[in-house]
Amino acid sequence: MADTSNDNSTSVLEEIICYTPTLVTTNGIWQGDNPLNYSLPLFILQLTLVVVATRIFVFLLKPFRQPRVVSEILGGLVLGPSVLGQTGKFANAVFPLRSVMVIETMANVGLLYFLFLVGLEMDINVIKRVGKKAIAMAIAGMILPFAVGAAFSFLLHRENRTSLNHGTYILFLGVALSVTAFPVLARILAELKLINTELGKLALSSALINDMFTWVLLALAIALAENQSASLASLWVVMSSAAFVGFCIFAVRPAVSWIISRTPEGEGFSDFHISLILSGVMISGFITDAIGTHSVFGAFVYGLAIPNGPLGMTLVEKLEDFVSGLLLPLFFAINGLKTNITAIKGAFTWGILFLVIFLGGIGKIIGTVVVAIYYQMGLREGTSIGLLMNTKGLVEIVVLNVGRDHKVLDDESFAIMVFITLVMTGLIVPLVSLIYKPSRRIVTYKRRTIQTAAKRDSELRVLVCVHSPINVPTIINLLEASTPSRKNPICVYALHLVELTGRTSAMLIVHNTRKPDCPAINRTQAQSDHIINAFENFEQHAGGVSVQPLTAISPYSTMHEDICNLAEDKRVAFIIIPFHKQQTVDGGMEATNMAFRTINQNLLAHSPCSVGILVDRGLTGSNRLATNHFSRHVAVLFFGGPDDREALSYAGRMLDHPGIHLTVMRFVPGEEAMEQISGGANKDKERRLDESVLKEFRFKSEHDDPSLAYIEKVVNNGEETVAAIRSMDDIHNLFIVGRGQGIITTVTAGLTDWSECPELGAIGDLLASSDFAATASVLVVQQYIGSYGDTWTTPEHTGHEEYQHQHERHLSPIGRAHSHAFRTESLSV
Repeated sequence: MADTSNDNSTSVLEEIICYTPTLVTTNGIWQGDNPLNYSLPLFILQLTLVVVATRIFVFLLKPFRQPRVVSEILGGLVLGPSVLGQTGKFANAVFPLRSVMVIETMANVGLLYFLFLVGLEMDINVIKRVGKKAIAMAIAGMILPFAVGAAFSFLLHRENRTSLNHGTYILFLGVALSVTAFPVLARILAELKLINTELGKLALSSALINDMFTWVLLALAIALAENQSASLASLWVVMSSAAFVGFCIFAVRPAVSWIISRTPEGEGFSDFHISLILSGVMISGFITDAIGTHSVFGAFVYGLAIPNGPLGMTLVEKLEDFVSGLLLPLFFAINGLKTNITAIKGAFTWGILFLVIFLGGIGKIIGTVVVAIYYQMGLREGTSIGLLMNTKGLVEIVVLNVGRDHKVLDDESFAIMVFITLVMTGLIVPLVSLIYKPSRRIVTYKRRTIQTAAKRDSELRVLVCVHSPINVPTIINLLEASTPSRKNPICVYALHLVELTGRTSAMLIVHNTRKPDCPAINRTQAQSDHIINAFENFEQHAGGVSVQPLTAISPYSTMHEDICNLAEDKRVAFIIIPFHKQQTVDGGMEATNMAFRTINQNLLAHSPCSVGILVDRGLTGSNRLATNHFSRHVAVLFFGGPDDREALSYAGRMLDHPGIHLTVMRFVPGEEAMEQISGGANKDKERRLDESVLKEFRFKSEHDDPSLAYIEKVVNNGEETVAAIRSMDDIHNLFIVGRGQGIITTVTAGLTDWSECPELGAIGDLLASSDFAATASVLVVQQYIGSYGDTWTTPEHTGHEEYQHQHERHLSPIGRAHSHAFRTESLSV
């Protein structure tokens, strides 16, 4: 009995010892407990270190425009045995072996939901519509790298002495070298501002096809690796995976579509539906893992099965920040713990390493360049796409982990492949920036100002920017006042500006105005629907107007670049953007979002055409300009200079409107002011240009045009100018003024000393100030005159034929390579 008792006590003691390290929470350090001996506080510390390390590298690499995946891989390497893990005390205290199961489980949960988001943000319809060029580039970009992997597999397979058959080994290495990381590529293109260019669309389309091939090959490789001895079992795995894909397409997708259709318009999805769909991610991962395919394959296919639209946007908004910012870095940390760069030893190994990097990268470039030449694209564009297709990241890391788990790769081979991923992805941004520079493209259109566009009987292209539905009525009334007609039509691009939050990259949504949109399920989409409906109604009731609504989702810091790119792509002559202040109930002006002011300032500095900032003070309401019962009084304050001439040119379009009464007040310097104005050839030229523009208005006024009044006001200084403006009749609904940038005149001297908003100019700031008596809206116009030091070639500097030759030689290769993959109602990543 004694022996038995001792045996039992020993057994109990052993159980306690085994259980203690796996306790979840501690009793506290005051009870003598070490928090690092318990799983929850240890996991919290590990997660904190991973996030901090990742964010440090994100901050350090931000000036080099590196994608986030590079920072995440580096963060994992630093915490692993390659750097800090070489210190035994750190490794044993922070990342002991007993904690690997917990952190790896959470990392794989994060990976599961991230791949679900990747599939969710892909559009299956895009795959159906991709052009032959994208498919050809995807296949060509896989063949040569796959061949390189197959060639090196003979050497590595013999040295590793793996139990896998050679065919399976070729599949793993070939997939690892030929894969293109679609999510990482999307981030790189967004960082380089290429995501909405023809080059970016073609690269994204090719990467999308590449990703689909990769998942098929990976599923096949896993099936073969796990069932080496039973070929029948491998067949069952492949057939089961195909059945799961069919189930997602023919059962899950219709069920989710039914949920979307049952959700009332304007209402969000219920918590039950959201929870049900998120639980489906785990169930899908469980099913594919159980049938012998990796669990992330199930999550990815499940994400693909959910229709694009409001539900997808809701899921992305709920999950993106938590998964990408918190859980996904854990996956890279686990890989860092498995990677030991110091295990790569010997000149022969390093030689193989660089040879694989070189040949794998060159293989993709050669493949894409061949396709580019076949489709008459330029060598520079083909090389750039080849470099972009070398983007590595999450998908390859998944492939490497599967290979390591199945003993395809040993520690040294795994470290080599992770190093290859890091180097190849890190080189993409600087190499593409060096080779492909779209900012140097030749200017493709001449009509960058209202003056040049108004000289021809052709359409005026206007890009109107909208932050919220509040801006819409005044903008529509302003456009209607511009008198669109069949002879002088107006093409309006209505751009809804939305801040980028919780997405992997910016996107541009081109709305189809002839198809009903999905029910709005969040505030942003509801606003877009209101804006689209308002502009559609305007297009239907106004003659000579064509409207294309769009939505730009990007960070406020770079939103002006998206506006400028769109304006140049659409050959816009005039951009109208709301002022950052709105009128309050008591008549004052209150700032809504200071980020809007930064956008306006950046747009004025970088715009490729003329810009108008609209201060909304009630050019709205029931008094529609088209009615005969009400009239609008518009005043133009003219001081001289290119901005004022542009403002007057825009106001000139309103003369034909029956409900508009236009007053042009020209401020003429008096004798005192003239004494202080120095002459010069430039001043004389500006005066001649001013007179040529004013001549038409003066002539119409003298011939008793009831809709036009021309007034000249003699002033000598800024005080007299302010007094003259304040003395105007309080009947005007809209003031149109030039910004007056670069024009120095004594009649406005001193007005800028107390200016609150210099982006409006001296007169615009006066009219928009809260203490100004008038309650009229204000349109401040800045004319496009080109950038200083601008090397762009325009028709004014070259002959028309030479200009056309330069334009076709420089731009048409990309135009000819246009992919239809993203010419859809939603251009998204």
